[in-house]
Amino acid sequence: MTLYEKLKNDKKNFFLLAGPCVIEDEQSPKEIAKTLKQITDKLSIPFVFKASYRKANRSKIDSFTGIGDEKALKVISEIGKELNVPTVTDIHTPEEALLVADYVDILQIPAFLCRQTDLLIAAAKTNKIVNVKKGQFLSPESMKFVVEKIQQTGNNNIILTDRGTFFGYQDLVVDIRSIPIMQENNVPVVMDITHCLQKPNQTSGVSGGDPKMIETIAKAAIAVGADGIFMETHPNPEKAKSDGKNMIQLSEVEKLLTKLVTLKQTINNL
Repeated sequence: MTLYEKLKNDKKNFFLLAGPCVIEDEQSPKEIAKTLKQITDKLSIPFVFKASYRKANRSKIDSFTGIGDEKALKVISEIGKELNVPTVTDIHTPEEALLVADYVDILQIPAFLCRQTDLLIAAAKTNKIVNVKKGQFLSPESMKFVVEKIQQTGNNNIILTDRGTFFGYQDLVVDIRSIPIMQENNVPVVMDITHCLQKPNQTSGVSGGDPKMIETIAKAAIAVGADGIFMETHPNPEKAKSDGKNMIQLSEVEKLLTKLVTLKQTINNL
C-alpha cells in the first residue's frame, strides 16, 4: 500500500502533518520531530513531518526566510530517514518542484499560490503527493478546479487543506462546511488548525494569532470528518522565527491529540 493509500483509506484515525513553521537551524527541528513521533506512535496517529525549507511569503524584507535551501532540505530529508516518517514542505515556483521532490514525500502548494497552473502541474508531474492549501480568497467549491488540473497530468495523489477564509483585512474565519464540500472531490481533506487562526496584515508587519482557539477548531474538524490535521508547533512559540503567534506549544501537543483521538473514536462508533 502506498503512502497516499494509507492516508486516504485508513479511517480508524486521522493523520497528522506537523512540525515547525520553518527550518530555523539544524538541530531543533530534529528534536521537535522526535517528540512528535513519540506522541503519534503512542496514539497510533499516522505522522508526516512538516517544515518549510524556505519562507517565500513574508510581510517585511528583513523577516527570517531560512538557513539556506540545500541545508534546510537536507535537514528535512535526514529527519524522514532517521525517524522513518514521511515529510512535506512547500514549493513556490515550478522550478522548485523537481529539486524539492528529491528530498520529501509530499509537495505542498501554499494557499496564495493554489491557482497557479504552472506550479500545480510541475508539482503533479513529479508523481509525488501534492497537498494544496485552499486560498483564503477561494470558496471550497472552487477547489475542484485545482484537483482537475493535477489529475489531468495523471497524478491522482492529491490532498486538500483548509486554512481559513479572509474576513476583512485582519482576520480569518473557518467555514466548517468546507471539509465535506472538498471531500466531494474524493480526496483526503485536512484542517490547518494553526494558520486558520492567524491575524494577517498587522501594521507591525508581523502576523498575529489566536492560539487559544486551536482546540476548538481541531475538535470541530474531527467532528465533521476531517481526514487529517495540520499544525505548526514549537517548544517556545514566542521565540519562533515565523508564525509564532498562532502556533501550539510543543508541550501542549500530546494533550490536544489525546482529546482528538478520543473524539475520533467516539465519532467512529456513532
